[in-house]
Amino acid sequence: MVDADYFLTVANQTMWVLALAAAPILIPALLAGLILGMVQAATSINEQTLSFVPKLVVVAFSIMIFGGLILGLLSDFTLGIYERIPDLVR
Repeated sequence: MVDADYFLTVANQTMWVLALAAAPILIPALLAGLILGMVQAATSINEQTLSFVPKLVVVAFSIMIFGGLILGLLSDFTLGIYERIPDLVR
């Protein structure tokens, strides 16, 4: 029988994988939003598309660069979970 520590370990690993998968996309988007917000505040331009389009481009560029690494991380984690299933059934 599997104890509760096993499930807490899996939950902890899940949170770390989630953070590692989201960070390469969220951090550049946050930095782009911060820079664009400062530019908009300095120039008093309040156009919504001015902030949306550059952030969209930054996110798309981040996905192109880090997408393979994120997919590898998620697939390794999923395979690890599937490999542990026989230990849970015993």
